Amino acid sequence: MGKIAVVTGAGAGIGRAVALALLEKEYTVYLAGRTLSKLEETKTLAEEYENAAHAVATDVSDPKAVANLFAEVKENSGRLDLLFNNAGIGSQPIPVDELAIETWQNVVNTNLNGSYYCAREAFGMMRNQNPMGGRIINNGSISAHVPRPFSAPYTSTKHAITGLTKSLSLDGRAYNIACGQLDIGNAATDMTEIMQKGVPQANLEIKPEPVMPVENVASAVLYMDSLSLEANVQFMTVMATTMPFIGRG
Repeated sequence: MGKIAVVTGAGAGIGRAVALALLEKEYTVYLAGRTLSKLEETKTLAEEYENAAHAVATDVSDPKAVANLFAEVKENSGRLDLLFNNAGIGSQPIPVDELAIETWQNVVNTNLNGSYYCAREAFGMMRNQNPMGGRIINNGSISAHVPRPFSAPYTSTKHAITGLTKSLSLDGRAYNIACGQLDIGNAATDMTEIMQKGVPQANLEIKPEPVMPVENVASAVLYMDSLSLEANVQFMTVMATTMPFIGRG
């Protein structure tokens, strides 16, 4: 039997691209996301691999929903080899004092708490299964290193993901669990269409930015999980070559 994977945020964008790439490599993939119809679209796009895709409507900010997701994985597949912790949201780029507290909480609940809830369930499965072990890959983002203007909620959660990644990597050593982080810059998805039209720079000028095909992200995930569990890509950055990251500001 091939590897068993969970991909969160699998209904669109990066999550969809990664899920499809894993399915093509004969993984069994559990597609997690808030909207079941979007997950079913991803499943349909898998074509001949559709039967290996399982759509499970999951709001990662709800710990009970996350627990139900991983219970289904355990019941149907018996083990878990890979979690791609990808689900995330942003917020409107406005001054921090104008940002609603509820907006801050929603971003934190999805990006940070949701990633923790999923990692917690995955860690428990991987620690207790036979053979023991597995891999967790967290979607960190370029914003885990440097912020965009007016992005305090998103940037704060992505910096926190780096701490979560390091903690999971350390704590997983005793259980053959590897944890790494993939920091992505300007992958071409529906969410990043605005970048090609123009987004605020550090000096608040509005300028278009280059993007890269989202398939590059899928290739990076496949590489990270191609390693044996004796090896780990702790951090990898994959980004549009000429985007304003090196030299940003």
